[in-house]
Amino acid sequence: MSGRNFGDEGLFFLAESLAFNQIAEEVSFAANGITAAGLRAFDGVLQSNITLKTLDLSGNLVGDEGAKCLCDILVNNSSIEKLQLNSADLGDGAKAIAEMLKKNSSLRVLELNNNMIEYSGFSSLAGALLENNSIRNIHLNGNYGGALGANALAKALESNKSIRELHLHGNSIGDEGICSLMTGLSSHKGKLTLLDIGNNSLTAKGSFHVAEYIRKSRNLLWLNLYMNDIGDEGAEKIAVALKENRSISTLDLGGNNIHVDGVNAIAQVLKDNLVITTLELSYNPIGPDGAKALAEVLKFHGNIKTLKLGWCQIGAKGAECIADALKYNTTISILDLRANGLRDEGAQSLARSLKVVNEALTSLDLGFNEIRDDGAFAIAQALKSNDDVAVTSLNIASNFLTKFGQGALADARDHVLEMTEKEINIFL
Repeated sequence: MSGRNFGDEGLFFLAESLAFNQIAEEVSFAANGITAAGLRAFDGVLQSNITLKTLDLSGNLVGDEGAKCLCDILVNNSSIEKLQLNSADLGDGAKAIAEMLKKNSSLRVLELNNNMIEYSGFSSLAGALLENNSIRNIHLNGNYGGALGANALAKALESNKSIRELHLHGNSIGDEGICSLMTGLSSHKGKLTLLDIGNNSLTAKGSFHVAEYIRKSRNLLWLNLYMNDIGDEGAEKIAVALKENRSISTLDLGGNNIHVDGVNAIAQVLKDNLVITTLELSYNPIGPDGAKALAEVLKFHGNIKTLKLGWCQIGAKGAECIADALKYNTTISILDLRANGLRDEGAQSLARSLKVVNEALTSLDLGFNEIRDDGAFAIAQALKSNDDVAVTSLNIASNFLTKFGQGALADARDHVLEMTEKEINIFL
Protein backbone atom coordinates (compact mmCIF):
# COMPACT_ATOMS: atom_id res chain seq x y z
CA MET A 1 0.00 0.00 0.00
CA SER A 2 3.02 2.32 -0.21
CA GLY A 3 3.21 5.29 -2.54
CA ARG A 4 -0.54 5.48 -3.23
CA ASN A 5 -0.94 8.98 -1.78
CA PHE A 6 -4.32 8.14 -0.27
CA GLY A 7 -3.75 10.66 2.53
CA ASP A 8 -5.43 10.93 5.93
CA GLU A 9 -8.88 10.17 4.59
CA GLY A 10 -7.73 6.93 3.01
CA LEU A 11 -5.98 5.89 6.20
CA PHE A 12 -9.18 6.25 8.23
CA PHE A 13 -10.87 3.90 5.78
CA LEU A 14 -8.04 1.35 5.77
CA ALA A 15 -7.47 1.45 9.53
CA GLU A 16 -10.93 0.04 10.16
CA SER A 17 -9.96 -3.17 8.38
CA LEU A 18 -6.95 -3.57 10.67
CA ALA A 19 -9.26 -3.74 13.66
CA PHE A 20 -10.61 -7.04 12.33
CA ASN A 21 -7.33 -8.26 10.83
CA GLN A 22 -6.23 -11.74 11.81
CA ILE A 23 -4.00 -12.44 8.82
CA ALA A 24 -1.76 -9.55 7.79
CA GLU A 25 1.45 -9.37 9.82
CA GLU A 26 3.13 -6.60 7.81
CA VAL A 27 1.58 -3.35 6.56
CA SER A 28 3.28 -0.51 4.69
CA PHE A 29 1.58 2.86 4.50
CA ALA A 30 4.83 4.54 3.43
CA ALA A 31 4.78 7.70 1.26
CA ASN A 32 1.04 8.21 1.29
CA GLY A 33 0.66 11.84 2.32
CA ILE A 34 -0.37 10.91 5.86
CA THR A 35 -0.13 13.60 8.54
CA ALA A 36 -0.59 13.71 12.30
CA ALA A 37 -4.35 14.06 11.86
CA GLY A 38 -4.52 10.79 9.94
CA LEU A 39 -2.70 8.81 12.60
CA ARG A 40 -5.66 9.23 14.91
CA ALA A 41 -7.29 6.55 12.77
CA PHE A 42 -5.16 3.98 14.61
CA ASP A 43 -6.66 4.87 17.98
CA GLY A 44 -8.69 1.93 19.21
CA VAL A 45 -7.35 -0.21 16.38
CA LEU A 46 -3.73 -0.92 17.20
CA GLN A 47 -4.47 -1.41 20.89
CA SER A 48 -6.64 -4.42 20.08
CA ASN A 49 -4.80 -5.81 17.06
CA ILE A 50 -2.66 -8.79 18.09
CA THR A 51 -1.61 -9.95 14.61
CA LEU A 52 0.26 -7.01 13.06
CA LYS A 53 4.02 -7.24 13.57
CA THR A 54 5.44 -4.62 11.16
CA LEU A 55 4.12 -1.10 10.60
CA ASP A 56 5.83 1.17 8.06
CA LEU A 57 4.89 4.86 8.04
CA SER A 58 8.10 6.14 6.44
CA GLY A 59 8.00 9.02 4.00
CA ASN A 60 4.94 10.66 5.55
CA LEU A 61 4.88 14.06 7.25
CA VAL A 62 4.12 12.50 10.60
CA GLY A 63 5.94 15.24 12.48
CA ASP A 64 6.34 15.58 16.22
CA GLU A 65 2.59 15.82 16.84
CA GLY A 66 1.98 12.64 14.88
CA ALA A 67 4.75 10.83 16.71
CA LYS A 68 3.15 11.68 20.04
CA CYS A 69 -0.26 10.54 18.84
CA LEU A 70 1.12 7.26 17.51
CA CYS A 71 3.16 6.57 20.62
CA ASP A 72 0.18 7.14 22.92
CA ILE A 73 -1.51 4.37 20.97
CA LEU A 74 1.46 1.98 20.79
CA VAL A 75 2.04 2.07 24.53
CA ASN A 76 -0.76 -0.47 24.81
CA ASN A 77 0.07 -2.51 21.70
CA SER A 78 1.53 -5.95 22.35
CA SER A 79 2.12 -7.28 18.83
CA ILE A 80 4.09 -4.79 16.71
CA GLU A 81 7.76 -5.75 16.67
CA LYS A 82 9.02 -3.45 13.92
CA LEU A 83 8.16 0.26 13.56
CA GLN A 84 9.49 2.27 10.61
CA LEU A 85 9.35 6.06 10.77
CA ASN A 86 12.13 6.94 8.34
CA SER A 87 11.98 10.38 6.68
CA ALA A 88 8.93 11.27 8.76
CA ASP A 89 9.79 14.87 9.69
CA LEU A 90 10.60 13.94 13.27
CA GLY A 91 12.58 16.10 15.68
CA ASP A 92 11.36 16.47 19.24
CA GLY A 93 8.99 13.61 18.46
CA ALA A 94 11.85 11.35 19.49
CA LYS A 95 11.00 12.24 23.09
CA ALA A 96 7.51 10.78 22.71
CA ILE A 97 8.99 7.66 21.13
CA ALA A 98 11.37 7.38 24.08
CA GLU A 99 8.50 7.56 26.57
CA MET A 100 6.69 4.83 24.64
CA LEU A 101 9.79 2.62 24.72
CA LYS A 102 9.87 2.80 28.50
CA LYS A 103 6.49 1.05 28.63
CA ASN A 104 6.30 -1.00 25.42
CA SER A 105 7.88 -4.46 25.64
CA SER A 106 7.01 -5.89 22.20
CA LEU A 107 9.00 -3.61 19.88
CA ARG A 108 12.23 -5.18 18.59
CA VAL A 109 13.22 -2.95 15.65
CA LEU A 110 12.91 0.85 15.55
CA GLU A 111 13.81 2.79 12.39
CA LEU A 112 14.13 6.57 12.65
CA ASN A 113 16.51 7.21 9.76
CA ASN A 114 16.75 10.55 7.94
CA ASN A 115 14.86 12.71 10.38
CA MET A 116 15.89 15.83 12.32
CA ILE A 117 16.63 14.26 15.68
CA GLU A 118 19.24 16.25 17.58
CA TYR A 119 21.05 15.81 20.88
CA SER A 120 17.92 16.22 23.02
CA GLY A 121 16.19 13.44 21.09
CA PHE A 122 19.23 11.18 21.35
CA SER A 123 19.36 11.89 25.07
CA SER A 124 15.71 10.93 25.49
CA LEU A 125 16.16 7.72 23.51
CA ALA A 126 19.24 6.92 25.59
CA GLY A 127 17.20 7.31 28.73
CA ALA A 128 14.62 4.89 27.36
CA LEU A 129 17.32 2.30 26.65
CA LEU A 130 18.10 2.25 30.37
CA GLU A 131 14.58 0.96 31.03
CA ASN A 132 13.71 -0.96 27.86
CA ASN A 133 14.95 -4.56 27.69
CA SER A 134 13.24 -5.67 24.48
CA ILE A 135 14.50 -3.40 21.68
CA ARG A 136 17.12 -5.18 19.53
CA ASN A 137 17.85 -2.91 16.56
CA ILE A 138 17.81 0.88 16.53
CA HIS A 139 18.32 2.86 13.32
CA LEU A 140 19.26 6.53 13.64
CA ASN A 141 21.11 7.06 10.35
CA GLY A 142 21.06 10.54 8.86
CA ASN A 143 20.13 12.54 11.94
CA TYR A 144 21.94 15.22 13.95
CA GLY A 145 23.15 13.40 17.04
CA GLY A 146 26.68 14.78 16.99
CA ALA A 147 29.26 14.12 19.68
CA LEU A 148 26.82 14.91 22.49
CA GLY A 149 24.23 12.49 21.15
CA ALA A 150 26.84 9.76 20.87
CA ASN A 151 27.92 10.45 24.43
CA ALA A 152 24.34 10.12 25.68
CA LEU A 153 23.91 6.79 23.88
CA ALA A 154 27.25 5.60 25.21
CA LYS A 155 26.17 5.97 28.82
CA ALA A 156 22.94 4.10 28.16
CA LEU A 157 24.69 1.28 26.32
CA GLU A 158 26.85 0.56 29.33
CA SER A 159 23.76 -0.77 31.12
CA ASN A 160 21.51 -1.89 28.25
CA LYS A 161 21.63 -5.63 27.51
CA SER A 162 19.21 -5.96 24.61
CA ILE A 163 20.68 -3.94 21.71
CA ARG A 164 22.08 -6.11 18.91
CA GLU A 165 22.30 -3.59 16.05
CA LEU A 166 23.23 0.10 16.25
CA HIS A 167 22.91 2.18 13.09
CA LEU A 168 24.42 5.68 13.41
CA HIS A 169 25.52 6.41 9.85
CA GLY A 170 25.79 10.14 9.05
CA ASN A 171 25.42 11.79 12.45
CA SER A 172 28.55 13.98 12.53
CA ILE A 173 29.77 12.13 15.60
CA GLY A 174 33.44 13.00 15.04
CA ASP A 175 36.49 11.72 16.90
CA GLU A 176 35.34 13.06 20.27
CA GLY A 177 31.95 11.41 20.00
CA ILE A 178 33.38 8.11 18.81
CA CYS A 179 35.67 8.03 21.84
CA SER A 180 32.66 8.18 24.16
CA LEU A 181 30.67 5.70 22.09
CA MET A 182 33.43 3.10 21.98
CA THR A 183 33.96 3.46 25.73
CA GLY A 184 30.28 2.80 26.30
CA LEU A 185 30.21 -0.17 23.93
CA SER A 186 33.28 -1.66 25.60
CA SER A 187 31.26 -1.82 28.81
CA HIS A 188 28.09 -2.98 27.04
CA LYS A 189 26.57 -5.95 28.83
CA GLY A 190 24.79 -7.30 25.76
CA LYS A 191 25.93 -8.82 22.49
CA LEU A 192 26.16 -6.12 19.81
CA THR A 193 26.54 -7.80 16.40
CA LEU A 194 26.26 -4.85 14.01
CA LEU A 195 27.72 -1.36 14.24
CA ASP A 196 27.28 1.26 11.51
CA ILE A 197 29.34 4.41 12.12
CA GLY A 198 29.93 5.35 8.50
CA ASN A 199 30.06 8.97 7.32
CA ASN A 200 30.75 10.44 10.75
CA SER A 201 33.84 12.58 10.10
CA LEU A 202 36.19 10.12 11.81
CA THR A 203 39.94 10.47 11.31
CA ALA A 204 42.93 8.33 12.30
CA LYS A 205 42.49 9.66 15.83
CA GLY A 206 38.97 8.30 16.01
CA SER A 207 40.02 4.99 14.47
CA PHE A 208 42.23 4.39 17.52
CA HIS A 209 39.13 4.15 19.73
CA VAL A 210 37.33 1.97 17.18
CA ALA A 211 40.36 -0.33 17.04
CA GLU A 212 40.39 -0.69 20.82
CA TYR A 213 36.76 -1.76 20.74
CA ILE A 214 37.39 -4.21 17.87
CA ARG A 215 40.25 -5.76 19.80
CA LYS A 216 38.01 -6.49 22.79
CA SER A 217 34.79 -7.40 20.98
CA ARG A 218 33.79 -11.05 20.82
CA ASN A 219 30.32 -10.63 19.29
CA LEU A 220 30.56 -7.97 16.57
CA LEU A 221 29.92 -9.47 13.13
CA TRP A 222 29.43 -6.41 10.90
CA LEU A 223 31.38 -3.14 11.08
CA ASN A 224 30.77 -0.18 8.78
CA LEU A 225 33.29 2.68 8.69
CA TYR A 226 32.33 3.75 5.17
CA MET A 227 33.01 7.33 4.06
CA ASN A 228 35.12 8.57 6.95
CA ASP A 229 38.73 9.73 6.62
CA ILE A 230 40.86 7.34 8.67
CA GLY A 231 43.61 7.15 6.01
CA ASP A 232 46.52 4.71 6.07
CA GLU A 233 47.26 5.39 9.72
CA GLY A 234 43.72 4.52 10.72
CA ALA A 235 43.65 1.43 8.49
CA GLU A 236 46.85 0.21 10.11
CA LYS A 237 45.31 0.63 13.57
CA ILE A 238 42.22 -1.30 12.50
CA ALA A 239 44.45 -4.02 11.03
CA VAL A 240 46.38 -4.46 14.29
CA ALA A 241 43.10 -4.81 16.19
CA LEU A 242 41.74 -7.35 13.68
CA LYS A 243 44.64 -9.66 14.48
CA GLU A 244 43.02 -10.18 17.89
CA ASN A 245 39.42 -10.25 16.66
CA ARG A 246 37.76 -13.45 15.51
CA SER A 247 34.14 -12.36 15.17
CA ILE A 248 33.90 -9.69 12.44
CA SER A 249 32.87 -11.24 9.13
CA THR A 250 31.87 -8.08 7.21
CA LEU A 251 34.20 -5.07 7.15
CA ASP A 252 33.42 -1.88 5.23
CA LEU A 253 36.32 0.56 4.91
CA GLY A 254 35.15 2.18 1.68
CA GLY A 255 35.84 5.85 1.06
CA ASN A 256 38.45 6.37 3.77
CA ASN A 257 41.38 7.81 1.81
CA ILE A 258 43.32 4.57 2.22
CA HIS A 259 46.37 4.12 -0.02
CA VAL A 260 48.80 1.25 -0.60
CA ASP A 261 50.22 1.17 2.96
CA GLY A 262 46.80 0.95 4.53
CA VAL A 263 45.50 -1.76 2.21
CA ASN A 264 48.72 -3.72 2.66
CA ALA A 265 48.17 -3.72 6.43
CA ILE A 266 44.62 -5.01 5.96
CA ALA A 267 45.85 -7.63 3.48
CA GLN A 268 48.42 -9.00 5.94
CA VAL A 269 45.63 -9.62 8.45
CA LEU A 270 43.86 -11.85 5.93
CA LYS A 271 46.78 -14.29 5.91
CA ASP A 272 45.65 -15.71 9.24
CA ASN A 273 42.00 -14.64 9.32
CA LEU A 274 39.32 -16.97 7.96
CA VAL A 275 36.42 -15.13 9.60
CA ILE A 276 36.26 -12.02 7.39
CA THR A 277 34.23 -12.98 4.31
CA THR A 278 33.13 -9.56 2.99
CA LEU A 279 35.64 -6.75 2.42
CA GLU A 280 34.56 -3.36 1.06
CA LEU A 281 37.42 -1.08 -0.02
CA SER A 282 35.74 0.95 -2.76
CA TYR A 283 36.49 4.66 -3.18
CA ASN A 284 40.00 4.32 -1.76
CA PRO A 285 42.95 5.34 -4.01
CA ILE A 286 44.89 2.12 -3.44
CA GLY A 287 46.19 2.14 -7.03
CA PRO A 288 47.84 -0.80 -8.84
CA ASP A 289 50.35 -1.33 -6.02
CA GLY A 290 47.54 -1.65 -3.49
CA ALA A 291 45.75 -4.14 -5.74
CA LYS A 292 49.00 -6.10 -6.02
CA ALA A 293 49.47 -6.21 -2.24
CA LEU A 294 45.94 -7.47 -1.76
CA ALA A 295 46.09 -9.95 -4.63
CA GLU A 296 49.33 -11.54 -3.43
CA VAL A 297 47.68 -12.43 -0.14
CA LEU A 298 44.30 -13.49 -1.54
CA LYS A 299 45.93 -15.81 -4.05
CA PHE A 300 46.41 -18.49 -1.39
CA HIS A 301 45.12 -17.02 1.87
CA GLY A 302 41.99 -15.73 3.55
CA ASN A 303 38.33 -16.60 3.18
CA ILE A 304 37.03 -13.55 1.31
CA LYS A 305 33.82 -14.30 -0.57
CA THR A 306 32.81 -10.74 -1.49
CA LEU A 307 35.49 -8.25 -2.53
CA LYS A 308 34.56 -4.70 -3.55
CA LEU A 309 37.25 -2.56 -5.18
CA GLY A 310 35.23 -0.10 -7.22
CA TRP A 311 36.70 3.37 -7.83
CA CYS A 312 40.13 2.34 -6.48
CA GLN A 313 42.28 3.56 -9.39
CA ILE A 314 43.87 0.13 -9.88
CA GLY A 315 44.09 0.42 -13.67
CA ALA A 316 45.05 -2.38 -16.07
CA LYS A 317 48.12 -3.31 -14.00
CA GLY A 318 46.04 -3.75 -10.87
CA ALA A 319 43.50 -5.80 -12.82
CA GLU A 320 46.32 -8.07 -14.01
CA CYS A 321 47.30 -8.74 -10.38
CA ILE A 322 43.71 -9.47 -9.38
CA ALA A 323 43.29 -11.70 -12.43
CA ASP A 324 46.39 -13.68 -11.50
CA ALA A 325 45.04 -14.21 -7.98
CA LEU A 326 41.74 -15.50 -9.39
CA LYS A 327 43.58 -18.38 -11.08
CA TYR A 328 44.36 -19.80 -7.65
CA ASN A 329 41.80 -18.29 -5.25
CA THR A 330 38.97 -20.66 -4.31
CA THR A 331 36.76 -18.39 -2.20
CA ILE A 332 35.94 -15.10 -3.98
CA SER A 333 32.40 -15.33 -5.31
CA ILE A 334 31.50 -11.66 -5.84
CA LEU A 335 34.05 -9.25 -7.31
CA ASP A 336 33.33 -5.56 -7.92
CA LEU A 337 35.92 -3.72 -10.04
CA ARG A 338 33.80 -0.83 -11.30
CA ALA A 339 35.32 2.43 -12.48
CA ASN A 340 38.98 1.51 -12.29
CA GLY A 341 40.11 2.48 -15.77
CA LEU A 342 40.76 -1.17 -16.68
CA ARG A 343 40.25 -0.61 -20.42
CA ASP A 344 40.78 -3.46 -22.86
CA GLU A 345 44.09 -4.50 -21.30
CA GLY A 346 42.52 -5.08 -17.89
CA ALA A 347 39.52 -6.86 -19.39
CA GLN A 348 41.83 -9.14 -21.36
CA SER A 349 43.80 -10.03 -18.23
CA LEU A 350 40.58 -10.98 -16.45
CA ALA A 351 39.45 -12.93 -19.50
CA ARG A 352 42.58 -15.07 -19.38
CA SER A 353 41.73 -15.97 -15.79
CA LEU A 354 38.13 -16.78 -16.70
CA LYS A 355 39.48 -19.45 -19.04
CA VAL A 356 40.92 -21.23 -16.00
CA VAL A 357 38.57 -23.41 -13.97
CA ASN A 358 37.26 -21.28 -11.10
CA GLU A 359 34.31 -22.77 -9.27
CA ALA A 360 33.96 -19.85 -6.88
CA LEU A 361 33.50 -16.64 -8.90
CA THR A 362 29.81 -16.14 -9.70
CA SER A 363 29.48 -12.36 -10.07
CA LEU A 364 31.85 -9.95 -11.83
CA ASP A 365 31.15 -6.22 -12.10
CA LEU A 366 33.20 -4.33 -14.72
CA GLY A 367 30.98 -1.29 -15.22
CA PHE A 368 32.44 2.17 -15.99
CA ASN A 369 35.86 0.86 -17.07
CA GLU A 370 36.35 2.32 -20.56
CA ILE A 371 36.29 -1.19 -22.01
CA ARG A 372 35.87 -1.36 -25.80
CA ASP A 373 35.08 -4.17 -28.21
CA ASP A 374 38.48 -5.89 -27.95
CA GLY A 375 37.97 -6.34 -24.21
CA ALA A 376 34.43 -7.60 -24.78
CA PHE A 377 35.65 -10.07 -27.43
CA ALA A 378 38.22 -11.46 -24.99
CA ILE A 379 35.66 -11.96 -22.23
CA ALA A 380 33.18 -13.51 -24.65
CA GLN A 381 35.80 -15.99 -25.88
CA ALA A 382 36.72 -16.89 -22.30
CA LEU A 383 33.11 -17.64 -21.45
CA LYS A 384 32.78 -19.83 -24.51
CA SER A 385 35.97 -21.79 -23.92
CA ASN A 386 35.36 -22.72 -20.28
CA ASP A 387 32.58 -25.27 -19.87
CA ASP A 388 32.99 -25.13 -16.11
CA VAL A 389 32.61 -21.36 -15.78
CA ALA A 390 30.71 -20.53 -12.59
CA VAL A 391 29.89 -16.90 -13.44
CA THR A 392 26.15 -16.24 -13.43
CA SER A 393 26.25 -12.43 -13.44
CA LEU A 394 28.48 -10.16 -15.55
CA ASN A 395 28.01 -6.40 -15.55
CA ILE A 396 29.83 -4.64 -18.37
CA ALA A 397 27.43 -1.71 -18.72
CA SER A 398 28.54 1.92 -19.07
CA ASN A 399 31.60 1.06 -21.14
CA PHE A 400 32.43 1.87 -24.76
CA LEU A 401 31.04 -1.20 -26.52
CA THR A 402 29.60 -1.04 -30.01
CA LYS A 403 26.97 -3.44 -31.32
CA PHE A 404 29.79 -5.82 -32.26
CA GLY A 405 31.12 -6.15 -28.70
CA GLN A 406 27.62 -6.42 -27.33
CA GLY A 407 26.77 -9.03 -29.93
CA ALA A 408 29.83 -11.11 -29.05
CA LEU A 409 28.85 -11.18 -25.37
CA ALA A 410 25.24 -12.04 -26.18
CA ASP A 411 26.45 -14.85 -28.43
CA ALA A 412 28.72 -16.15 -25.63
CA ARG A 413 25.78 -16.11 -23.23
CA ASP A 414 23.66 -18.12 -25.65
CA HIS A 415 26.53 -20.55 -26.32
CA VAL A 416 27.02 -21.25 -22.59
CA LEU A 417 23.29 -21.83 -22.16
CA GLU A 418 23.14 -24.21 -25.11
CA MET A 419 26.26 -26.19 -24.20
CA THR A 420 26.00 -26.32 -20.41
CA GLU A 421 22.40 -25.25 -19.61
CA LYS A 422 23.91 -22.55 -17.36
CA GLU A 423 22.37 -19.10 -17.59
CA ILE A 424 24.61 -16.04 -17.41
CA ASN A 425 22.98 -12.67 -16.84
CA ILE A 426 25.02 -10.17 -18.84
CA PHE A 427 24.23 -6.50 -18.28
CA LEU A 428 25.19 -4.40 -21.27
